Parts: sequence; structure tokens; C-alpha cells
Amino acid sequence: MGGAYAVIGSHPSLNIKKTDHAINTWFDRPMRWAQLVLVENDPGNFDPDFWLSYFKKVHADASCLSAGGIVAYYPTKIPFHHRSDWLGDSDPFGYLVRGCRDMNMRVIARTDPHAAWENVVLEHPDWIQVNANGEKRKHWSNPDLWITCALGPYNFEFMDDVHREIMEFYEIDGIFSNRWAGHGICYCEHCRKNFKDFSGLELPETDQRLDPVYQKWSEWKIVRLKELWLLWDATIRKEKATSRFIPNGFPDNIVTGSQSDIFFTDHQARSGMIPPWSNGKRAKELRATMGMKPLGGIFSVGIEEAYRWKDSVQHEAEIRVWVAEGTANNMRPWFVKFSGVIYDKRWLDIVERIYHWHYQNEKYLRNTGSLARTAMVYSEQTERNYGGKEWQNNLSWHELGVYHALIESRIPFDMVNDRLLDAANLEEYKLLVLPNVAALSDRQCKQLQKFVDTGGSIVATFETSLYDETGVQRKNFGLADLFGVNYDGSVDGPMKNSYLKFNTGPGTDQYHPVLKGLEDASRMINGVWRLNVTPRVNFPSPVTLIPSYPDLPMEHVYPRDTETDIRELYLRETGNGRVVYIPWDADRTFWNILNVDHGIFLRNIFTWALNEPSPVTVEGIGILDITAWKQQDSMTVHLVNFTNPMMMKGPFRELLPVGEQNISIKVPSGSRVRGVKLLVGKVNPRYELADGFLKLRIDSILDHEVIAIDLG
Repeated sequence: MGGAYAVIGSHPSLNIKKTDHAINTWFDRPMRWAQLVLVENDPGNFDPDFWLSYFKKVHADASCLSAGGIVAYYPTKIPFHHRSDWLGDSDPFGYLVRGCRDMNMRVIARTDPHAAWENVVLEHPDWIQVNANGEKRKHWSNPDLWITCALGPYNFEFMDDVHREIMEFYEIDGIFSNRWAGHGICYCEHCRKNFKDFSGLELPETDQRLDPVYQKWSEWKIVRLKELWLLWDATIRKEKATSRFIPNGFPDNIVTGSQSDIFFTDHQARSGMIPPWSNGKRAKELRATMGMKPLGGIFSVGIEEAYRWKDSVQHEAEIRVWVAEGTANNMRPWFVKFSGVIYDKRWLDIVERIYHWHYQNEKYLRNTGSLARTAMVYSEQTERNYGGKEWQNNLSWHELGVYHALIESRIPFDMVNDRLLDAANLEEYKLLVLPNVAALSDRQCKQLQKFVDTGGSIVATFETSLYDETGVQRKNFGLADLFGVNYDGSVDGPMKNSYLKFNTGPGTDQYHPVLKGLEDASRMINGVWRLNVTPRVNFPSPVTLIPSYPDLPMEHVYPRDTETDIRELYLRETGNGRVVYIPWDADRTFWNILNVDHGIFLRNIFTWALNEPSPVTVEGIGILDITAWKQQDSMTVHLVNFTNPMMMKGPFRELLPVGEQNISIKVPSGSRVRGVKLLVGKVNPRYELADGFLKLRIDSILDHEVIAIDLG
């Protein structure tokens, strides 16, 4: 959930949305990345000129090339830096660097410090990770290697020397490190001492998320990793001021956003039950703290499953929809190929076509800001500090349920980090959705109250704000004044065979707008857990509780009580804002069973709470992810087609087009439309302008369409 796992103390609010990266640096120029991950026997066996010609063919303008760490692909002079056994007197890394520079490409080096060889263990045993039994840790996959300690001298001294040498030899634009942050708790002598100095505690005996000692260790790990990031970055900048260290992931998105000038998401492909919108979700999470700094989306041409078939090739449909979703969410494509030897060449033409389209339309892909008016809040501190009770299980399902409901609702939306709720970071949004954001500080609650006071709207579910930022339960919601309800101290569930009754307004036969499309149902299924709350102000009662009743034997399956006055939805209007509080796990249940009625219900709630025309409305069949962006002299609307029987279990076998879509797009105030084009369909569609909205029709969408609107 949220992609990060810990909090360092309290972070000041940062005006991330308005933060621009440094002028006259290289970071923003590259739009299409190419990564070649060499294997040890590649030197002398692969053709570097083929790869250089391919980089040129696909219009790649930056590359990431294997340099060192576990294996050195250049003539290193550092003791214990293992040269490839196939290296001889060659320099494949240097050859590729020179070739890329001849094409005016930016180049960063890839290092991997997570494992070392037997000679390192013999000479520097304190560089190796130690398990809880005091045993040095063998590599889980390769018996010739040992796992290094990420937080000790192997990284802080040895790898710092490696990075310095690479910069001295090649003066590249940056260094990207894979698997640099460690693999679980290390009990080596350095970790024991350093953690004791930091906390006064012994290392944790368990990795249970809510264990206080483990939480302290998680905090220390982030502090230590940030020290390492700053050390490596300083070493690199000393050799070349515009170069940067770029970590492959960091367990705190606030640090990532404030520290990075450029970053990449290593979410290479789907596996298991991951939906295709997962790629866009990663982008939204990072953009919440990075703003519009350049963000690359690493995608593998191979299969990303537990059994690691690294020389495999994905089907074209799966690659296309994954990259399209990244592009639609402001990520710059970065293909990665493992091994310089090609065993299956089918992917080459696929990536070439994707990159060629990207190159042709680069002008419309250099986004300067999002046009979304809705944002979903994600909470790193809730993920770290909340849970332990039966009704708090499957925490991530709340977030996933809201995310999927927003996708199905065809609402353009961003994500907001819960530690960046100041007015500057929220000023572009009208609606915030809080999917069981349980752990919120008093300060964060005041920020949300201010958001509503100034005209914003909020939708919140379940235990949102019932705990402080450290996970200590409050007697009442921190947002009780905003919700207009009090928590009475009890939770019902797991509820079986419970329902929600739909009610018309007093003295009318009209249902509330949140029940649009459900009027003939009279009721729908409830969730699994609900909080008991008491209202503090007057509320409408569009939805009330039908308590659980037996589901067996069949002769006894009938409701005992259909006319309670217990509301299951609390709707308020406060000034120009609206507040919705849902006391049951609507989002988690929706993700669990994907009930259609729940999806309609949530969509109606979002629409009612937003209380203004959406910046983009798309009417038609199918499931589409919709994003809207502004550029220097244009705006774009991306439509990514997820309508596929393999949406929730990849990979796509084929791309299935959806039919006619009728689209309405709000034109920015003060702008004049100079022209409209479809970047994938390569046509100039007919359109009309009325009341500040541009309206057009698209006859069909295969995987991705982009509406580009030139503005004057």
C-alpha cells in the first residue's frame, strides 16, 4: 500500500506540486530509456554494436548500462571488485558508454551491491549479512555468492570506492543501484552496534510490522539508507556536479520526493492477480511527493513471475497495455533487457513501434501538470502503525478498492501522500478520498478541516482518523467535527447476510443522487465490518442498516428487522464543500468481491461529493483509465483500454477494442482551441465547443488513445 513502509519522525509539509527541478540540468531531457543488464559471460559473447544500433533505431535518448558491484564489466582496479571471468582485457561498459555518447545519449551506470564472492567472505567477513542465529547468509539463489550487509562498510566503504572509480573513469551522468537497500534484518557486528547507538535497543527478534522494536529498526534503516544515499550522491557529484545517485526504490516516499531530481519505478510487469492499472498507481504514488520531476517507468520485455524466467518474452498485448498505462500516468518508458544475448527476438519490433510512436508525439508527452480535480490519499504511516485486530486485516484492500472504483468510474484522479496535506499541495483538488486512512495526526486532521473550510470535499471510510500518527487509538475520530458523528467504541462483524436498505427522501418518492441507477433494487449487500457511530447533527437517511440474519437453513433465510434507523452513510454539506463518511468497509469489500452495486454506489458518492463538472467525461462501454494533462501549449487526455478478460489475471492474450466513446473535455479558462488530433488513431476528429467544453466522439480504442488539443 503506497509503496513505502516507514516514517522518519515528522516531516514538514513540502510544496511538492510547485517544486521544479534545477534549470540547465540533464534530468528532464531524456524521454525514452534503454537498459541492458549484462550477465557475466556476455563480454566477448554479445554484440555491443547491435545494441547501439538498436538504441538508435528506437530513438532512445538515455541508457542504463551494467558497470559493477557483484560483477565488474570494466577493468576495475579495486581489490575484491570481481571482474567478469570473460572480461579479459576488454571494456564492454566503456565501449557502450562511448557509443551512446556518440549518439548524444545520456548514460547512467547500473551497480548491484547485494552479493559478494567467497574471497570477500574470507578477507572481510564483517561485510556479509548475518542471520538471527549468527550465521553468515548464503545467497538464496546462487550458492557461489553471499548476501552483503547493506547498512555496513561493504556499502559505505567498498561500494563508495566502486562508484568513485566508475565516475573517475567514465564521467557518466549518474549511477543507478539495484538491490542496494538490504534483504531483511542483519545481525552483524556493525548493525548491532549502530542500531544500539541509535535506539539504545538490541536488534529486533521478529519482523512483525507492529512490534515496537521492529518499528524502531525500520526507522533506523531509513535513516541509515538516507545516509548511504547522501554519501554515494556526494561522491558522484564530486567527480561530476550534474551527476546523481539514483536508488532503485526507497522505503519512504517523502524522502524520495525531496531528495530526487529524477527517479524510476522498478515495477516491470504484472504477476499473479495484479491489475494493469498497477503501473499507473506506482506513478501516482511517487508523483504525489515528486511533483512533475521526471519519472521513468521500467518495464521488462520478459515475464515477471516468482520463478524468474528472465530470458522469456511477454506477449505484445501485455507489453503494450503496461507501457500505455505508464505513459498515461506521466512515466517515461524504460525497457530493460537481461543478458546481451537474445534468445527470443519477438520483443524487438514491439518496443521499436512503441518508442517510435512516443518519439513522434514527444511534444504532447512532456507534461507540465495534471488537470485532475480528484485525489486519493495514501498513508505510509497507517501502513506502518495500524492493525492487529481482526477487522483491520487486509489493509491494502481499502486502497485498492477505492482505486479500482475510481478507474471504473472513469474519473481522472491523482494520489496525495498523507504527510503532504498542506494547502499548497491540495490547491488543485476539489475532492479528496480517504480509504480507511486510520492513522492521522492532529495536525493532519486540521489540514483536512481547512481543506473543507476552503471549499474542498472529502469522502472517508471506516476507521479514518480514529488513530493518531503513531497508531494509538483515540476515543473519537480526529475528524469527528468534520464527519458529524461520534464513534461509540464498538465494531460489528464479521457480518454475514447483512444488507443496506434504500430510502426515498421524507415526503417524496425521490431517491438521493448517491443511489442513481440502483432505484429499482430497494437494497444492496452490506460490507463485512462496520463501526457503530452516533450522529452529532441532522443527516439524511438514504441508506440504512438491515442487520445480519441466518443464511441457513434455507427456511430461515429472511430478514428479522428491515426498518432500522441506523444510517450506513453520512452526507453533509458544509459551505462550498461536501463531506461523506461511510462507517463500513465499502472499499475493502468492493475489492474483495467486486460487487457491481458497490461500484455504482461508490461512483455516485464520488460524483456527489465532487459537486462540479468533471474535467473529462467519457461515456461508452468498457473499462478505461482516463488521465488529463497540460503541456506548454496544449493539453492531452489519455484513454487506456483495460477491457479484457485477463484484466485481473495477466497476461493479455490479445487487445480487444472498445466501441464508440463520447467525450467532453473542459477547456482551460482563457485558452483557445487551435486544433484537435488523435495521436494513436492519427486523425483529426470532428469536434464542437460549447460552454467551455470540447466535445467529440471516438469510434474505437484498441489499447490506448490520446486526444491532443492545441491551445492558443
